[in-house]
Amino acid sequence: HEREHDREISELITKHEEEMEKLRAELHKEQQHLLDELQQQMTATHKAEIEQAQLQSQTLHSLELEALRLSLNNMHTSQLELTQSNLTKEKEIALVELREMLNDKRAQEVAILQSRHQLEWEKIKEQCLKEKEDL
Repeated sequence: HEREHDREISELITKHEEEMEKLRAELHKEQQHLLDELQQQMTATHKAEIEQAQLQSQTLHSLELEALRLSLNNMHTSQLELTQSNLTKEKEIALVELREMLNDKRAQEVAILQSRHQLEWEKIKEQCLKEKEDL
């Protein structure tokens, strides 16, 4: 009876160990399955975060480019206004110089004409006096 009892206990222990081994295998299988799912979720999350970061980076880059473009446009506009102002001043200076030069030339021509007129007047006066004497 004792042997029978030992044999039954031995069989129960063996069954128990087999069931424990089976449960361990199932547990290991389930753990592996859960780890695989977690790995996939982490990979998907990581991919989404990278895509979000890239999108934010591109948006920031686009904003920086737009800011630089606006800044460059403002600088270009300022430079054009400055150039236009300088050209206007140079034009005014050139016109003043041209006016002065023309006034000087006119004054010289007037002086030459007055001198000629004076000489001709003197000639005519002398001619008149000569003709009077001759008469």
